[in-house]
Amino acid sequence: MILLTYSVILRPIVMSKDNEEKLNLENLPDLLTVREVADLLRVSPLTIKRWGKKGKLPAIRINSRGDRRYRKEQVLWLLGIQSKIE
Repeated sequence: MILLTYSVILRPIVMSKDNEEKLNLENLPDLLTVREVADLLRVSPLTIKRWGKKGKLPAIRINSRGDRRYRKEQVLWLLGIQSKIE
């Protein structure tokens, strides 16, 4: 019960004004982080990683750590805003 109350209280704090400006559809960078895509699609970052493993949203791996990045066009296609890119 305490954990549920705690997460409900923190949820609005996580979505700050800075984050809302970053997620503006007109100002999206060409490559998005796991967190940016998750916030944009309103799902968990773990869901984004799972979709990548299943091929629903393929990731680009960068640097030696293998950080994931997602193409803006693929995310917009999932949102139904843009036609699918071959």
